[in-house]
Formats: sequence, structure tokens, C-alpha cells
Amino acid sequence: MPGSNSVQKPLLEVLGGTVRTPPPVWMMRQAGRHLPEYLELRGRAKDFLDFCYSPSLASEATLQPIRRYGMDGAILFADILLVLDALGLDVRFEKGVGPLVEPIETASDLTKISHTKAVDRLSPVFETVIRVKRALPAETTLIGFAGAPFTVLLYAIEGRGKTDKSTARSWIYEKPTEMHAALMEIVEITALYMKAQVEAGAEALMIFESWAEGLPDDVFRELVIAPNAELVARLRELDVDVPIIGFPRGAAGMLAPYVAETGVTGVGLDTAVVPGDIARNLPEGFPVQGHLDPLLLRAGGERLVARVRELLAAYAGRPHIFNLGHGVLPDTPIPHVELVLKTLREGN
Repeated sequence: MPGSNSVQKPLLEVLGGTVRTPPPVWMMRQAGRHLPEYLELRGRAKDFLDFCYSPSLASEATLQPIRRYGMDGAILFADILLVLDALGLDVRFEKGVGPLVEPIETASDLTKISHTKAVDRLSPVFETVIRVKRALPAETTLIGFAGAPFTVLLYAIEGRGKTDKSTARSWIYEKPTEMHAALMEIVEITALYMKAQVEAGAEALMIFESWAEGLPDDVFRELVIAPNAELVARLRELDVDVPIIGFPRGAAGMLAPYVAETGVTGVGLDTAVVPGDIARNLPEGFPVQGHLDPLLLRAGGERLVARVRELLAAYAGRPHIFNLGHGVLPDTPIPHVELVLKTLREGN
């Protein structure tokens, strides 16, 4: 029965340091456009923000891959830019373009709405969490999430994603006081947002640092490690005691200091990570999550099976959550996902 506390939750066990064979599995963007049931559901919302703020739709999207695949983790269906919308910025999602955000000029542009009102604006997300928790199988872990401070702030500064990040990066050189003040604003609202997710039923949290790639090491420490550490520390101050997975995508060379200095419970590994580097650079027994190539998942075939087995062997002695190095691509065939799960669960 959903809600039983006596049933083992494999994903939580791994985040607690247990090695499990086979490892628990879920996939980033497992709820999304590769599922026909998701496409039907998406058509009921007037736009993407409406989808995210509709608990009946968002909870169903979260549950769809659990019903179809039996994943060990269900990640809340939402978006990392909801916090900017809650702070009063104009956030839009245009088909074929992606998210567009009203750009800020100073940190004070993030303070027009109080934290209390911003969290209240996000209350439909917490209702989604409540609904999902009630419906999940008892052994499935519900994962809440938010964007990391720099990643969220990049959208607020640049006005969109898929840029060269130069405008946002330049803030740290040209107006560092504004940069740090803006980051701390994002840290605080994000901590309150994630705390509320946990209060609603999230059993683990994930911090998505989607734009960590390509930063100089000193800038990485200022824009990624320090704000992530502040966020984790603030969550602990708020008595949030669930495991926290950090995912600094594209930052393989800085994983060791990220793990050592942020306080995360586990770390997500992106597609380019070399398993041998993890063995050499991360503490023994530190939980990792990842990192199958989504393009290989889309391609399928014998090479897919071989890589799944290779990753299983590479992390056999370490707490490991099997996942992708990035999200499921929209044109990924469902049988390819099923093949990965069969290979994991049956050893075939």
C-alpha cells in the first residue's frame, strides 16, 4: 500500500550508503515527450506554466513513468524557472524556442515580491507533491528538486537558456557585489521552496546545476560550489534532513571539490564522466547517480546493452543509482528504455 513506512526504498538506501545489486533506477526527464500518454496530458494545459501549476496534470505526469516502467524514483514534474515566476519575473515558454525570462539588471529586481508571497505562489507545486505521494507505490522514492542558484540566475540575467553564458559570467568580474547578492536571493527562495516540497512529502531532493559547464575553476568555486554549499546549509538550518543530490552538469574536473565542499549526500554524473576518475577522486562509499548517454538510449541495440553492463561493473562496489547523464530525448523509443530496465533487473 502507498505510504507504508515498513517497505524498503532502494533509492533511499543507496543515498544512505548501501550498495544494492541491481542498483535502483530512474531517468531524468522520464516524464515527458517520449511518452504518448504525456503528450495527451500536455494537450490539456493552455501553456507549460499552466501545466506545472495544475496539480491534477503535474501529478499525473509524475506518475506516468512509474506506472509504465516501475522506476525506483519519481521526480516531481515542475520546472526550474518556477522560482523566477514566483519572484514576479515574466517567464514564458515558447514552442521551438524554450523559456524566455524578463531579464534583471540588479539583484534588487529579485526582491519585488516577498519570500512569503513567492512561496505561496508555488503552493500548487506542493499540492502536486501531496497527490503524488499518496499514489506512489510504497517502495518508490519521491524526489523533489530545484535549479541551482547560478543556473536559475543565468536565465534571469541572460533572459533565456542556450547562450554562451557570457553576460551572466561577466557579472562576477564586473559587478561581483550584485552577483553575490542575486545568488543569495535565489538561495533563500530556493531553500524555502525545497523545504515546502519536503513538508508536502518529498523524500529526497535534487539540485540541478545545468549550466556549470565551461566555467574557469575559480569562477566555478564562486558561482557553483559556494552557492550550492549555501543552499545545502540553509536547508539543514531549516531542519530539512532528507538526502540531497547535486548535479553539476559538465563539471567533471571539479567534481571532487564540489562533493567535498557543498555538503551534498550524493552526486549526479553527466555523460562525459569517466568511471575510473570517480574511483580515484571521490571518497569510497560516496553515492553517485548516472550516467548513460541519452543518445545511446535513443539509438538502442547491442551497444546500449554493453554500456549498461559496463556502468554496472564500474560502480559495482559503490552506492549507485542508475540514471542518464542528461534527460531522456523526446524521440527515444519506449522499447529502448524497457531494454535498459530488463538488462538492469534481469542481468541480461
